[in-house]
Amino acid sequence: MRTLKPPSAISRRTLIAGAASGLAASVLNVPAPSAGPMLLQAVPGKPQGPDFTLPDLDGNDVRFADLKGKVVLVNFWATWCPPCRAEIPSMERAWAQLKERNVVMLAVHVGGKPDSIWEFLAEFNVTFPVLIDKSSTASKAWQTIGLPTTYVADRDGRKALRAIGGREWDHPDLIASIVALNE
Repeated sequence: MRTLKPPSAISRRTLIAGAASGLAASVLNVPAPSAGPMLLQAVPGKPQGPDFTLPDLDGNDVRFADLKGKVVLVNFWATWCPPCRAEIPSMERAWAQLKERNVVMLAVHVGGKPDSIWEFLAEFNVTFPVLIDKSSTASKAWQTIGLPTTYVADRDGRKALRAIGGREWDHPDLIASIVALNE
């Protein structure tokens, strides 16, 4: 008889490999896709979001610490990632609702070259800020488990909410939970 390892002993590789089958959802207590809209999970202890300075697509540096006082959605993604591709249109729709509500959305592309990112974003008519994390330094510091991984930092820069895997970002429940961090 095979015994299962406790969640703390599951390797990162096993967690990522099992994401497609829903293993990650059960281990991390994340609702399965069939359970309705996938919501955001509270981050235990609300640790400080690690500071980073990354260039945007125009070469301007954006520093996370400079955004204190605003709710910041930090989405780690890549052009080769199917769930990332799937959530981009809903992120654009969410951005249209959030940008006037003291919320900043940062899509942090992990690895890759700016030319391929431009082509990808043009396909989806993206207007929200996109940053480039060539060395994956910010992604590692923020403890991404797979792509996409998204954190929502409160106005004090603490990781308040997270999503592992794609979401429909314009779902009213997700928008409400993000905006509630401003209250």
